Amino acid sequence: MAFEHGKVTVFKLDNSGGTLTDLSAYLNNVDFSREIDTPESTVYGLDDRTYIAGLRTASFSISGFWETANLDALVGTIVGQTAALEFEYGPGGQASGDIKYTGSCYCTNYSISNPVDGIVSFTADFQVTGAVSRGTYS
Repeated sequence: MAFEHGKVTVFKLDNSGGTLTDLSAYLNNVDFSREIDTPESTVYGLDDRTYIAGLRTASFSISGFWETANLDALVGTIVGQTAALEFEYGPGGQASGDIKYTGSCYCTNYSISNPVDGIVSFTADFQVTGAVSRGTYS
């Protein structure tokens, strides 16, 4: 069993021209969540609740250090954009054979934090639209 260190994580997001842009140099965290609805299907006469698999959903948040020329120029302009953006997420790096997740998303939140005694940082939240694909780098 091989474990991965977080420092090899790769995250890319579409720029305004529709080209995947590597934001990894500005990030220090990616939270990627995939869920499935489980509507209750319990009927009379049962002693235990039952459920069925429903619709899947995915969302993610990225956070790191704010920068004007590249990071803010991309992420700062996409909140509320009506065209979906493509993303690529490699939690174990991007060497041949490493796992990657890809899909389309909308940016739903972009927050900048300015601590008086620290580095300016940011957080951005995204809602995935459609399916998430799991593949490998070649």
